[in-house]
Amino acid sequence: KSGGKKKVSKAEQLRLQKEEEERRLKEEEEAQLQAQQEEAARLEKERIEQEQMEYLEAKDQERRESELAELHSLEQKFLSAQQWKTDYRANAKWECYLICDGSPDPTVLQEINTFMSLWHEDQNEDIQLVMEKGEQVLSLIEKLQFLLLDTPPNEITEKEILQYQGSILELQSLLHQKYNAATEHLLKTANMYEDSESGNMQRVIKDKNVTFCIWANLKKKVRFKNHIFCDVEHGFDLPKSLAVSSVAIRILHTHYDHVSPLWLHCQSVPTLEVLDSEALTQQSQNKVEEPEEEEKKAREEPNTPTEKEVGSDGRKSASSFKESNNVAGISETEEEIEKKSEILDVLSQVQVPLVQEKTNEKEEVITDENIVDLQQFVPVGGVYHIDALQLPPQVKKIKDWNMVELLDVGLEAYTYPPEETEDATHPAIQMTLRLSDNVMYFKEPVIARWDHAGQQWRTDGISNVTYKKQERTVTFEMEAFYTIALLQDVHCNILYQAWELRPTGTDEALLIVTTAFATIQIQIKGNQCMLSSVVVEEEEVLSHVTGKWISPLELRAVLKKAGVNIFPGQHSHKYVSVNKKAPLAEDRAYRQMALVASAFAFAWSKWNLAAGQEKVVFKVSEHLKADSIEDKDWSLYMFNGEKAQKLKITETSEAFSEELEEDSEFHSTLYHMLKDFASKEAIDKVEAASCLFVDVVYQLLLATRVLTYS
Repeated sequence: KSGGKKKVSKAEQLRLQKEEEERRLKEEEEAQLQAQQEEAARLEKERIEQEQMEYLEAKDQERRESELAELHSLEQKFLSAQQWKTDYRANAKWECYLICDGSPDPTVLQEINTFMSLWHEDQNEDIQLVMEKGEQVLSLIEKLQFLLLDTPPNEITEKEILQYQGSILELQSLLHQKYNAATEHLLKTANMYEDSESGNMQRVIKDKNVTFCIWANLKKKVRFKNHIFCDVEHGFDLPKSLAVSSVAIRILHTHYDHVSPLWLHCQSVPTLEVLDSEALTQQSQNKVEEPEEEEKKAREEPNTPTEKEVGSDGRKSASSFKESNNVAGISETEEEIEKKSEILDVLSQVQVPLVQEKTNEKEEVITDENIVDLQQFVPVGGVYHIDALQLPPQVKKIKDWNMVELLDVGLEAYTYPPEETEDATHPAIQMTLRLSDNVMYFKEPVIARWDHAGQQWRTDGISNVTYKKQERTVTFEMEAFYTIALLQDVHCNILYQAWELRPTGTDEALLIVTTAFATIQIQIKGNQCMLSSVVVEEEEVLSHVTGKWISPLELRAVLKKAGVNIFPGQHSHKYVSVNKKAPLAEDRAYRQMALVASAFAFAWSKWNLAAGQEKVVFKVSEHLKADSIEDKDWSLYMFNGEKAQKLKITETSEAFSEELEEDSEFHSTLYHMLKDFASKEAIDKVEAASCLFVDVVYQLLLATRVLTYS
């Protein structure tokens, strides 16, 4: 029986194997058939999609010329804004001439030289008067710095640039000389300000620009070798050898920086390397009819400036622009002049970075780790001039007479450590500085000293640094008496976590930038902007600079001075990992976003990173009411500078896809892409938007580079 069962089992097994083989072959045939059908369906779908794409591309090409012409018409707002600013600058010059308030015009060399000569000869060395006059000097310096930043290259000559820079340096030097003279004057009467407890002299004098602390060692007692200026919480602890010497210690805290190189305070907003000669020419050809040969020449020449045409700071001189502009001959039509002025205007904005790029290639790499790279770290909160000074002969009262021995040497520094014992070790000087309340330090500041010989900030010679964030103090030791600055990483707020630009009314908008440390809100209205709030750890800070309507240029200076830098520099991409974008796409996106900002809100999208270098992706929503925008109201748009499209994906999709939103098309401009889904009211608001509002929005977008540094 068992043998019979085995034979049956074997037969059954063969049958099952045969059935299994047949089933497998059938499944393979079905799978192969299904795969063929799926492949056919895929190819058919691709064919239909390709046909649809070709149809949309062809449709886009058909209307490209008319769309670009319409955009060109809308972009006249930028030219109108440039003209308004040119007229405003000319009018401001005339008004300055008419004021006659006794204050010199800093742009007129004779006036500024006369002002400096008169103050230099003035023998009144009272510290309070120096501070008052100093405020006027700082105002003159600010005016000159603003002119260097605000004036387009075609409105300023190389000679004027050098003159303004020279005047700034001379004013800075004169102001510091006056503080030295006032210090000497004060020290001659040090014994009149003796402290009742220690018998030494100590004074604190301050205004909004300067904090002046002076201590004179009149009694020369070791137990009084340390001192805290209670009003400002700056202090020191001297080595014993100094505590028994005839020495004075001055801490002159200038809330401004007249020590760092001048270029640090005169950096304009880096223009995208975009509009090089080829891209600019192509762009202009797309917008307007084929220009005459003379206009081509005017376009191309400024992009390859000769050595004579380029100023010392890399700007093209105004005379060279005039020469290229006059090549076209005598009989120019108004339209030709307007086209040419537009080209030159764009070139003037671009020329500085193009030349800078060439010179930057020759820049020496900093190899000494103790030298501060000012492209990465900058002084924040001003400069602390910490000096040991020889105590001059004191005033002696004899009957009704005050007598003092006069020395010809002026204010003398007290040398420490002594020069004759360079090889010997000397105790360090301990300093404690109270950080300014008007600036933000997001990380522990870097303490640096100014090296006058090398004209650079250095970190050597300083040790044992203790930073107390809550108390806002920093204590450190230094080998000698130095000019000190507290440095902060320029880029600590330059990788934005999010950003949003939304309209809030007629020619009004709000730009919100969120960084790792702060949330900055900037209101825009007409031709001005206002720092609305800076929130750090859920607390509003920097109230002294919020709520004031100023220009975008002034806003940039105010935020940088306060330590909140959200404006990438020419070299920022070397120090932070950026979401690099093609300059053409980025610049055109900012321009067209600005053109429609009166009716559309824009915001950060995580898909911008996934889109690659050639394309930018952002969220857009029509926004005509001054309220917040819900997530469902946002749509995603992609733009490469020449083609815009609405994406099917949302911010919460699992993967990035360039698939078009259903029933949407390509357009040559972002403006026309938005127009497909916009209400008539929104388009009317866009067309009616003030040219100055559009220009300010563009300036802020270009200054913050939100599409690259997010």
